[in-house]
Amino acid sequence: MINYSEIIELVKKAGQFVFDPDLKNRVDMKGESDFVTAVDLKISGFVKDELARLTPDIGFMSEEEECVPAPRRWILDPIDGTTNLVYDYNMSSVSLALYDLDRVTFGVIYNPFNGDLFTAWEGKGAFLNGIRLPTAPDRELKDCLIEFGAGSTNKPFAEQSFAIAKEVFKNCLDIRRICSSALAVAYVAAGKLNGYFERRIKPWDYAAATLMLKECGCICSNWQGEPLDYRDPTAFVCGTPKAYEFLLNTIKAYNE
Repeated sequence: MINYSEIIELVKKAGQFVFDPDLKNRVDMKGESDFVTAVDLKISGFVKDELARLTPDIGFMSEEEECVPAPRRWILDPIDGTTNLVYDYNMSSVSLALYDLDRVTFGVIYNPFNGDLFTAWEGKGAFLNGIRLPTAPDRELKDCLIEFGAGSTNKPFAEQSFAIAKEVFKNCLDIRRICSSALAVAYVAAGKLNGYFERRIKPWDYAAATLMLKECGCICSNWQGEPLDYRDPTAFVCGTPKAYEFLLNTIKAYNE
């Protein structure tokens, strides 16, 4: 039996490593424009070890660790928004999901900089700082705020991504880019945004947030409108029903 309160406290405790200057200032590059800090590595190792102690029968998958995905596994992004962390932008999060055979059943996303804590349980709702989130408002497109991810490591897709963003911008209220996919998708669930799309996103970026979307009446898929597989990088789109339909149709028009 999983003690979810312990798991949530574990994520909150892990988030405090962002305030350790010795860890934060140790920055390496995994690739072009792709930062990894000692914070990422510390959180990944810390959470992995604690989850192994608390839930030894559940597998583990993390951005900072290669593995063969187990059918039942934790999916961790130790820091979603590492570039934000390096530049003191203070929009980063720890994201943890429990994937059980074919779906996410629990998720938590924590921004240690402002204390925002998103949690969700399958069939029991999504919560922000302990307050249950209502069904996300299904606004008309002209009243929607839409976020998109371009990804500093995915610049070959820039022309397509920004062409779609331009078309979206002409039809919605405004565009946003906070550059933490997990937070952005959680904000869609919370009604702070109405839709999100990105050409290439990894399972740890979206896993926890997809359950929040589901619990708040939102929709997500790949760019073909197909279900996500939670194993490999994919194109991603989500939103409230009206925003999602427009985004998916716009994406398909630029993806033919």
